[in-house]
Amino acid sequence: MQAASWYSSLAKNASRFCGKPRTFFLAVSVIAIWIVTGPIFRFSDTWQLVINTGTTIVTFLMVFLIQNTQNRDTEAIQVKLDELIRATKGAHNALLDLEELEEESLDAFRARYQALATAAREQLSVGSEDTGTPEP
Repeated sequence: MQAASWYSSLAKNASRFCGKPRTFFLAVSVIAIWIVTGPIFRFSDTWQLVINTGTTIVTFLMVFLIQNTQNRDTEAIQVKLDELIRATKGAHNALLDLEELEEESLDAFRARYQALATAAREQLSVGSEDTGTPEP
């Protein structure tokens, strides 16, 4: 198995596991046990270091897991949106994969659509509808 698919599989499974209510309750239980053991260990530096180290490691690893999950979800949404644009009659195929454009090109598209939105709001304010295609 390739490293990328191994990591992707691990990230998917870990994400599913971490998102379950029982995993949350497990984390709460660990914290509760840590709090209860405070008096036993006289709230020592070692007692505090255990929870600090544990939470730091978990947080560090979760950042990568969350980023992987978000990247995968974003890519899937982009593909679905691209398919909707491609399959919709009258849609502008130039809007496919906008996320790949440079900032200046993206700003130009955004300005065009902001102008369309402003014109549509003006039409609404005089009682017209804002549906349809703005192109002649």
